[in-house]
Amino acid sequence: MLKQNRAIELRLYPNKEQQVLLNKTFGCVRKVYNLALDECIKSYNEAKKFNHSGYPTYVEQYPYLNEVEKQALCQSLNDLNITFKNRFSKTAKKQSGFPKFKSKRARQSYRTCMPSKDALGEHMLKLPKIGKVRFRAKSKVGTDWKLKSITISRSATGKYHASLLYEFYIKEPTKVLDVNNSIGLDYSSHDFYVDNQGIRANYPKFYRVYEHKLAREQRKLSHCKKGSNNYYKQKHKVALVHEKITNCRKDFCHKLARQLSNQYDYIFVEDIDLKAISQALKLGKSTLDNGFGMFRNILNYKLSEQGKKLITIDKWIPTSTVCSKCGTYHKDIVNSLAVRKWVCPDCGTQHDSK
Repeated sequence: MLKQNRAIELRLYPNKEQQVLLNKTFGCVRKVYNLALDECIKSYNEAKKFNHSGYPTYVEQYPYLNEVEKQALCQSLNDLNITFKNRFSKTAKKQSGFPKFKSKRARQSYRTCMPSKDALGEHMLKLPKIGKVRFRAKSKVGTDWKLKSITISRSATGKYHASLLYEFYIKEPTKVLDVNNSIGLDYSSHDFYVDNQGIRANYPKFYRVYEHKLAREQRKLSHCKKGSNNYYKQKHKVALVHEKITNCRKDFCHKLARQLSNQYDYIFVEDIDLKAISQALKLGKSTLDNGFGMFRNILNYKLSEQGKKLITIDKWIPTSTVCSKCGTYHKDIVNSLAVRKWVCPDCGTQHDSK
């Protein structure tokens, strides 16, 4: 049996009282996190140790913290401890950066890790201190799935969402994978990717499509007086355009990943550093608009749930200088990024190295 984790996203519709309490929880979680981080920095400067007072001390200093869920505040402190552990531990699987203070302009969210067994009803989600909240969902939950945590968040457009993390077990796939039923995807800034057969994904470039509309709304926002009602109304319109672009990009990546995962047993992708590319060569807007890193993550879990594999190729392997037809290596021809098209002298195949 293989253990699997899956998150189900719900769109929440809280009433006005529940919205107020949710917003208070977001603020209290941020307050506790910043207090603990400030104490950890001071203790490290004095004794080279990361220590903080803990949840009970903060409640005594700020009694309004009792109005929100206790588990959410404790989980915020636990996240801070894990961040410090990953930052300075040499044995950590993934080392993170030094934690930063949370701003009220950042993502508004909190997580509770001790939900009740009957938290998810037919049309209501039961949250501690909040009560029953109406929701809408597209995905269904399995009967043997175990609820591990609930993350509540609010988007920039004022929409509330809940991400329910479930744990369940599946039988090990018995399907025999065929090596010949495989495909290689080479990242392309212009076309999203080009496979080993020369087929391009033809990414619609959603940011470019909505760029003029976004610029117009942002220009209107710059003319509004900051802090006025018109300012916040226009700011909401700007956030709606950004949300539209994000949803279009996610929809494209999910549908394309599902198509590829159903068709092939092995998929090879380049382990390329997209963050480094976005910071150089004036490719930042195009690279971030593609969302190829998100596409690789989506493709990975869609393949793994079917028993198939995603294999990453080292970024230093010269995939763009090797002919996909005859397999010959031509570094002397493709010797710089200025070469956008080249023809293999051995077999005459035309290649596009964009």
